Amino acid sequence: METYLSKLLVVVFAVTSYWFVSITLVFVNKYLLSSDDLKLNAPLFITWYQCVVTVALCVLLSFIAKLFPNKITFPEFRIDHAISLKVLPLSIIFVAMITFNNLCLMYVGVSFYYVGRSLTTVFNVIFTYFLLGKKTSLPTILCCAVIVGGFYLGVDQEGSMGSLSLTGVLFGISASVCVSLYSIYTKKILPVVDDDIWKLTMYNNINACVLFIPLMLLFGEMNEVYNFKNLLNLSFWFYMTIGGIFGFAIGFFTGFQIKVTSPLTHNVSGTAKACAQTVLATTYFNEVKTSLWWCSNLTVLFGSFGYAYVRQREMKMAHVEEKKETESVSIK
Repeated sequence: METYLSKLLVVVFAVTSYWFVSITLVFVNKYLLSSDDLKLNAPLFITWYQCVVTVALCVLLSFIAKLFPNKITFPEFRIDHAISLKVLPLSIIFVAMITFNNLCLMYVGVSFYYVGRSLTTVFNVIFTYFLLGKKTSLPTILCCAVIVGGFYLGVDQEGSMGSLSLTGVLFGISASVCVSLYSIYTKKILPVVDDDIWKLTMYNNINACVLFIPLMLLFGEMNEVYNFKNLLNLSFWFYMTIGGIFGFAIGFFTGFQIKVTSPLTHNVSGTAKACAQTVLATTYFNEVKTSLWWCSNLTVLFGSFGYAYVRQREMKMAHVEEKKETESVSIK
């Protein structure tokens, strides 16, 4: 009984922590990117600083792991330029991904953010076919069609209410493309860092810190930051640092939730979290939405859940078939 209760408490802690970190990160970034209090038009600088915080946390955790090797496991912080160059193509996609994510959030409301970035699953299917040559089942395609339908309805309803940002939608689609490409190319790059996701995080963010500098100069953000009235405000740097810490933490709690539950449960949890995030946003910002707007959100959620369920079943069936073939060969 105690073992079951302890396992249940770990699962509850993992799911709750994932929800809290993920939702808080979205609200903090929304505040930093488009708050009337700050009025800082420098999304690249904000994203760059969060990468700097992630690198600093990697250094800290690496140091702590050396002091307490039996309690904490974290890769040694050591920059290998050869590895850094090999990871660079993925880092370019990583920079584009987090930049478009933040730009989408900058132009759209938190309540519409999930729908605005909901095409990631659809692009996953498209790129898996064209880049990896893997075919997709009819049920999976139908789930993607449901997601596209929900996305279209959401955009249409945002437009009818006068709150649609076409720029935000385009950034959301771009973010979805980059997230899909990142997940595909991560599998190719992981062997370069010994299949260590934390080492990949470290190299990605180190590369990103360098890549963002010419981008900030190109788009004139350094002047924007220099003339920013709250640059010496401790409250501003507090929120900036919290955004960086939570950006780092979401990677840990995503992996932790998958570890103590399953990939399917993680997807279901993520879908439910998106629903809760939408309800919280509409309540917090006092937004009034139409029935069709809510229908668009539910349609995307239903399609996403259906896709996760179908993919989980297909992977399970493929595993069973592979096991049968292995047993058949061993018998012969």
